[in-house]
Amino acid sequence: MAGHSKWANIKHKKAREDAKRAKAFTKHIREITVAAREGGGDPDSNPRLSLAIENAKSVNLPKDNIERAIKKGTGELDDGSGNYEEVTYEGYGPGGIAYFIEATSNNLNRTVGEIRHIFTKHGGNLGTDGSVGYLFEQKGSIKVKSDGLDDEEFMLAAIDAGAEDVVNEEDFLEVITTRENLISVRKNLESAGFDIESAELVRIPSTEIAADPGTARTNLKMMDKFDENDDVSNIFTNMKLDDETLALLNDND
Repeated sequence: MAGHSKWANIKHKKAREDAKRAKAFTKHIREITVAAREGGGDPDSNPRLSLAIENAKSVNLPKDNIERAIKKGTGELDDGSGNYEEVTYEGYGPGGIAYFIEATSNNLNRTVGEIRHIFTKHGGNLGTDGSVGYLFEQKGSIKVKSDGLDDEEFMLAAIDAGAEDVVNEEDFLEVITTRENLISVRKNLESAGFDIESAELVRIPSTEIAADPGTARTNLKMMDKFDENDDVSNIFTNMKLDDETLALLNDND
């Protein structure tokens, strides 16, 4: 039975990884479609589309999928799925944790119903537009693998490229930029020889709320449910997890 259990765990893990990959593909396809619809199908004259294509390539989205997404956005291709619209949702999770959710949907009634259900089921509530948006500031985020990089040298190079700040995470260095400078900083870093893992707009909370293990666990479960929804592209919260809380969560996994 031990062998069977091990194989079951491997299959379960692979299924989760496949699901995450499919989710990533869906997210990038929709972003390319919306970018092409708003700014045209030529990445040379559409910075948002150029960025979307580069990010899609980073998760190995097939070239055919990229081309179809562009054609759908420009109206050259109708796959019967309808037009996708960008929409945001704001609300609060357990413990007063603020949520700002970005989504891309071809059926807004369906999406808002699903978002509201997830909030309610986990003890949160969907708010009105503007209810928590003021707690977040939109910034650019560029991630670079930290392997082989000298932190100080990279920070100086990033500042020279136009970055506001550099944050050292476990496996990568995150470059923070203004919203407007995201694309130019990415190009400057690439020109300087750095490999970019991803570049996107994020929402950074102005203040964070510390969460105890119980509150953190409930919010993380709710985040997982949001992340499983195909329409949801990004989830931002102001939940703060200190090292002690993280250690307790890991011990109980």
